[in-house]
Amino acid sequence: MSIFSRTRDIIAANVIDLVNRSDDPAKTIRVIILEMEETLVEVRASAARLIADSKEKSRQVAQVAELQASWTERAELALSKGRDDLARLALVEKEKLTGLAEELREEIATIDAALRASEGDIAKLQAKLREARARQNAVVTRIEAAANQVRLREMYAGPRTEEAFAGFDLLDREADLAEGHAEALLLAAPPRTLEEEIAELRVAERVDAELEAMKQRRIAA
Repeated sequence: MSIFSRTRDIIAANVIDLVNRSDDPAKTIRVIILEMEETLVEVRASAARLIADSKEKSRQVAQVAELQASWTERAELALSKGRDDLARLALVEKEKLTGLAEELREEIATIDAALRASEGDIAKLQAKLREARARQNAVVTRIEAAANQVRLREMYAGPRTEEAFAGFDLLDREADLAEGHAEALLLAAPPRTLEEEIAELRVAERVDAELEAMKQRRIAA
């Protein structure tokens, strides 16, 4: 069963209290964070729809304003031609659009109010999510510390440690043999040939020349 059921439940929840009262704090905090993340996605998606609706209504208001301006021009044209009757009809059509424009503006105001509420909910949800993640880090740290204590106790007091110390003499002997073998190989290594020594001199000469050239470039710079 879900820990939370609505956005307001999450905002009002005491995350630390929920975790402390749980038999499995690590699992509980994972469930809380998952539900918070899912709820945050849903709230943001709802806010996105509200923004789109507000933009669409604003475009409709602009279109209505254009139509009103068009009916005003028609009324003026009819009036200039002495057609008061047509001018009146044009103004009637303009007045009908005025009511529609007011309805659209009221809808925009309602959407904007809902958007402000969504923004507040998103901010509070994000704060709760940060709180839950901080609590998760604390729980994980406690679990890791406990596991480390168990491993340390096993290391300094467990039977494996005693066995390891008992076998140190054998390891020392194996190390002595390995080192002796390595030293014997060095003793048997053949001396360098004349060609190898001359090749090393040539390499050293090129390195010295390049180093000197670098020094000269730095001085010139």
